[in-house]
Amino acid sequence: MSFINFLYKPKNELEKGGRQAAPVSPDENEPTRVCPNCHQQLPLSQLWANFNCCESCGYHFRINTRQRINYLVDSGSFREMDGDLRSGDFLQFPGYEKKLELTRKVSGETEAVKCGTAAICEQPCCLFLMEPYFMMGSMGTAVGEKITRLFEYATDHDMPVVGFTVSGGARMQEGILSLMQMAKTSGAVKRHSDAGLLYITVLTDPTTGGVTASFAMEGDIILAEPKATVGFAGARVIEQTTKKKLPRGFQTSEFLLSHGFVDANVPRCRHRQVLSSLLKLHAGGVDHVG
Repeated sequence: MSFINFLYKPKNELEKGGRQAAPVSPDENEPTRVCPNCHQQLPLSQLWANFNCCESCGYHFRINTRQRINYLVDSGSFREMDGDLRSGDFLQFPGYEKKLELTRKVSGETEAVKCGTAAICEQPCCLFLMEPYFMMGSMGTAVGEKITRLFEYATDHDMPVVGFTVSGGARMQEGILSLMQMAKTSGAVKRHSDAGLLYITVLTDPTTGGVTASFAMEGDIILAEPKATVGFAGARVIEQTTKKKLPRGFQTSEFLLSHGFVDANVPRCRHRQVLSSLLKLHAGGVDHVG
């Protein structure tokens, strides 16, 4: 089997030695969730056994950073960096301080990105994961600073970086200070690249705005979850500006794949295996990916 087919093949099983989804029995009294794509009623235990993806149509529900870490990295290997770093209300934007306080309580996170070191099937890497339940992963000063520091650490320690993006873009409550993070993170990515080190991005739904226009699309290898929305401006804004009808499926990961902006769409159940194989290959190891 070719390497590309390996990336595409949907399979509800992780590589040998990894964790596997346990079989579950349906329970009439068990809480369910409706798939917004195929409208099937999904028992929660079945949904989570399938990495929070619909077994019928493959729809990927959003998950938070802690859940993603749990299925992705080797048990106990994640070590968080700069976990106490957080944005403040520098511009005294109306209601922003209260919104930050509420968001931190609801999400259980201090900021919209979690950074650290980890191992994926014994392959060490630096890892950042954006948090969809913290102001939709919007990029403020703390997000940019944490990602920049992660790349600097990876450069100093000769480590690859794996990043999971999900974002509505730059955080408007921080104005130009937020937009500055695009150049700041891109500079850190460039220095990491100049050192000959690997950077892999995984685009999840949605990855938009300033994050797309900076570090999200700067990976050496760009992967995406199926049906993820990826773009800069919204589709309606583009249509109103250009006065042209956009192609069907515009800004989906499948559309980007067909136009060469994404290297492969990888279902969530394959992330651990695919990422560990890529890390091993680029570290000079031999991996049989058939």
